[in-house]
Amino acid sequence: MDQLKGKRIMVTGGSGFLGSHVVDKLKNCGCKDIIIPRSSQYDLRNQSTCFSLVRSTKPDLILHLAASVGGIEANRKNPGSFFYDNLSMGLHLIESARLANVEKFVALGTICSYPKFAPIPFKEEDLWEGYPEETNAPYGLAKKMLLVQSQAYRKQYGFNSIFLLPVNLYGPRDNFDLETSHVIPALIRKCLEAREHGKDHITVWGSGKATREFLYVEDAADAILLAAVRYNGEDPVNIGTGEEISIQSLVKLIAEKTGYTGKIFWDVSKPDGQPRRCLDVTKAKELFGFEAKTRLPEGLEKTIAWYMEHREYVK
Repeated sequence: MDQLKGKRIMVTGGSGFLGSHVVDKLKNCGCKDIIIPRSSQYDLRNQSTCFSLVRSTKPDLILHLAASVGGIEANRKNPGSFFYDNLSMGLHLIESARLANVEKFVALGTICSYPKFAPIPFKEEDLWEGYPEETNAPYGLAKKMLLVQSQAYRKQYGFNSIFLLPVNLYGPRDNFDLETSHVIPALIRKCLEAREHGKDHITVWGSGKATREFLYVEDAADAILLAAVRYNGEDPVNIGTGEEISIQSLVKLIAEKTGYTGKIFWDVSKPDGQPRRCLDVTKAKELFGFEAKTRLPEGLEKTIAWYMEHREYVK
């Protein structure tokens, strides 16, 4: 990552889950000029705020990682705000970067942009072959518009904006709030609390038949920085492991890793979400040399250990 040394780099969402790991890696490879706009100071949904921020800080590279995110229930409760927040942040930041002649912009999309019944594994070419799964479609479509904007700006203005599609992330510093968290941190917390409180069962949403793919957050950070250095194309690129696991198997694995031995009840009145998720990750390897290093069992152990150490400080 020597090419990033000496660059002035803005990381939106740099104090968040993924962003904090990206910032750590930038610092470890010798980057000293890192801009992390805090949401308490800069509302990136506001056009004039974005213009002023980018114009005053003059970054060479922008890594746009800020997002309004959550699990199925959060998406069901907040479809409008998830759509508006994610679209407006990206829309204004890309335009601000273009006007300020920023060298490169890295936009982070989401696997939620894929069609509900996309062929497995998901290939980038299938991104437009149907409507996303309904529970998170507003979020997925808002993010996908940043791909359209990136490609349009490249064509009209020669602006170097790339678009990455990461799969579900997990790892240390994740959100463990049961109201808003994704599946892995929610299950870790449920299993640990049930074990500690002597509960004989936990309840999990859906049937457990749906499949998902998960990427350890430090691997995701590596992928973003590799792409920032090596990739300058218009096509979207999947970021993941290429390995899927059913929710049933995931629950069993997390129960094992947390020492939970009680029963598991499935609330089939709740939605499964997208039936299957698994990425074709060929392009990431070919275009910028990314391959995930952390297998799911190892990553879960690290995540559980981090949560056990920090749980009194997180929700």
